[in-house]
Amino acid sequence: MSASAFPSRRRFLHRSAGGVSAAAGLAGWEFLGKLPHVSAQEIEASPGEIVPLRSEIEPLVRLLEETPRNRVIEEVTDRIRRGTSYREVLGALLLAGVRNIEPRPAVGFQFHAVLVVHSAHLASLSGPDSDRWLPILWAVDDFKTSQARDSKDRGWTMSPVDESRVPKPHRARKAFIDAMERWDEEAADAATAGVFRSLGRGELFDLFATYAARDLRSIGHKVIYLANAWRTLQIMGWEHAEPVLRSLSYALLNRGGNPNPADHDLPEDRPWRENGPLAESLSPTWRAGGSHDETTLDLLAMLREADPIEAATAVAKAVDRKNVGPSAVIDALFVGSSELMLRQPAIPALHAVTTTNAMHYVYRTCSDDTLRRQLLLQNASFLPMFLEFMHSRGDVSDLRIDTLEAGDPVDSTETVLAAGKREAQAKAILGFVGDEPNRALDLIDAVRRRIFLQGTDAHHYKFSSAVLEDFFHVSPAWRNQLLASGTQYLPGESKNPLADRIRAALAG
Repeated sequence: MSASAFPSRRRFLHRSAGGVSAAAGLAGWEFLGKLPHVSAQEIEASPGEIVPLRSEIEPLVRLLEETPRNRVIEEVTDRIRRGTSYREVLGALLLAGVRNIEPRPAVGFQFHAVLVVHSAHLASLSGPDSDRWLPILWAVDDFKTSQARDSKDRGWTMSPVDESRVPKPHRARKAFIDAMERWDEEAADAATAGVFRSLGRGELFDLFATYAARDLRSIGHKVIYLANAWRTLQIMGWEHAEPVLRSLSYALLNRGGNPNPADHDLPEDRPWRENGPLAESLSPTWRAGGSHDETTLDLLAMLREADPIEAATAVAKAVDRKNVGPSAVIDALFVGSSELMLRQPAIPALHAVTTTNAMHYVYRTCSDDTLRRQLLLQNASFLPMFLEFMHSRGDVSDLRIDTLEAGDPVDSTETVLAAGKREAQAKAILGFVGDEPNRALDLIDAVRRRIFLQGTDAHHYKFSSAVLEDFFHVSPAWRNQLLASGTQYLPGESKNPLADRIRAALAG
């Protein structure tokens, strides 16, 4: 089938905006049309003991922080009716998270309330105007749960930056690099304020990308945090970025109980060090070639057996080969991470998918060509590491995503979603989509509806948002296979009680 026969992301968004609220899965939510609609344009980019925020956002952040969980949905909904915008709610939600939830003991656990904000936004983006409040209000409730856990466990809040330690503008970049290389949290905090106040966004992004992708501690959440925070800042406004970047640099220095990596040769840090010189050795024309299915298949086979260094070396050879280019590698990384979910649909494989999604965003966004090469190689190194995590947890099947055959023809998305897990559901998806690309969009709509009404876990939003976005990033020939893994971590059929509460609050 030709590439032009597959639905584009633009077609998908237009189709979703017209159709989701009319679907059976959202029947009974018609009252949402009485609320202020959130247009597609609105959600697209464009002193004391606690860190102060800008005056225009501080009251809304405090509302989120101080309102009890059993009243926060109702209070936020009331503000929406009185004119609070989607951008303001989204921004306040991220800022409340970074100010109140510590990315410790790892960049996960209760910190998922921060990591999930952009994933909830992606779910909102793909819905019709009238339904875009649903994922964000779910995330508001999730923040309150995580805030309570963090308060009980550690009682942490972000304090104001030590202004006496903030480096002068001409020294800020070097101070930041030195602090991050030494894994010095206090120095990095002040230096983060310095680089935010003195560097352009592109230079800032490349700096943070270097340290977000250098290790896999916290099973990929470091680079996930960078990607999700950066994307959210494009919507909420760059003027709010300083506390977010301070939280981010603190998260990137989480070393997971290891001794200081600056003074030790640790296995977690070797791939990044090895991949630096390897990236520099690639031909300047490394991006010139197009996708080749044979190369993708070879890389998929390699990723099942290689260690982290071997995987990066194989990718380097592939992109350096005449007429190949990075697109064949990108397909292999997306499909290879998705295959892991089929082989063991659990937390390590899920994070292989969400990490690859984040790495691809960082790869596309950074401006330094050598860094871009290194990110591609590092993603290849990460996948064997995730596979090792999986083996440490239990049985890993030998399912291969490239040899899966379609099951019997399936007529409805409900049948697909009820087909079970692993191979049975993957075959049902392939049998349902077949040679009709629009059926893939039907399934994506059904997955969104399931998340809206039954999602109870940040991973439901993180995983589904990553997979459904990645669908548009792989070559058309691989889209059905990638989607075959995309429902391996969905909520069950029982209804989430929060959905009824949001329904009542929004109905007023």
